[in-house]
Amino acid sequence: MICALSSAVCIGTGSVLQATAARAVQPGTGSGVDLLLLMRALRQWRYVAGLTLDFFGFVLQLVALITVPIYAVEAAQAGSLAVTAVIAARVLKVPLSRIEWSAVAVVCAGLAALGFSSGAEGDIHTPSALPYALLGVACGLLVAGALAGRLRDPARSLVLGFGAGTGFGVVSVSVRLINEDPAPSAVFANPALYALLLGGGTAFLLFTSALHRGSVTTATAGMVIGETIGPALVGVVWLGDRTREDLAWLAISGFAVAVAGALALARFGEAPVAPATEQATNPSAKD
Repeated sequence: MICALSSAVCIGTGSVLQATAARAVQPGTGSGVDLLLLMRALRQWRYVAGLTLDFFGFVLQLVALITVPIYAVEAAQAGSLAVTAVIAARVLKVPLSRIEWSAVAVVCAGLAALGFSSGAEGDIHTPSALPYALLGVACGLLVAGALAGRLRDPARSLVLGFGAGTGFGVVSVSVRLINEDPAPSAVFANPALYALLLGGGTAFLLFTSALHRGSVTTATAGMVIGETIGPALVGVVWLGDRTREDLAWLAISGFAVAVAGALALARFGEAPVAPATEQATNPSAKD
């Protein structure tokens, strides 16, 4: 659980940097699957720094997924918004209201309950169709993202955010499936590996597009829902994730409380944008 929480710190910090960079670049194709937008964002040091933190967060998430049930890890990832909120309050001078400070405390309490009640990860036999289903979901996200780019807000932001969260959820479940047989020959023959790569790449494309324009608050809320509920259900129903004996009620309560607190903090997926006058007089503010 320590690795899951450390991952949330990295991802929460990285999201502040990525949001700032993504909102400062020129638009690309306008599609939800926008390679031009991503390439422009990669030219900014803030976006690259955010990706670097995401990478370390992903490594920590991998370690956590080996020993901790998916529902606990994904709730911790949703809790990264609490980290984002605190950092935004200090670094970007975005004030937190009393309600929002309470939401941060609620997220922490929910994650503490999850950490206490979580049992060992499941060890039942995985359905043979599940890796192929994950690959199908990852492919479907590409199509859905391209279509979502044509929608108007708030539907566009919500669909792109939910799609990004679903992609990150595909990554989490795929890691568990790959870990069942870590031999190199088995890994490269496992469809879950390609679901992981495609799902993760698509998720970054979708969320970068969501961060660039429209309601990023709505997009972040959609991402939290997409990356928590689906993977948690897969872990419990098909992968055998369980809680400690007689503590299922505490795990369910902790999960619900952590996600609800994260949704209350969803506006911190959006960094403030410099006023147009400031950008006109200081072009380097975009870099």
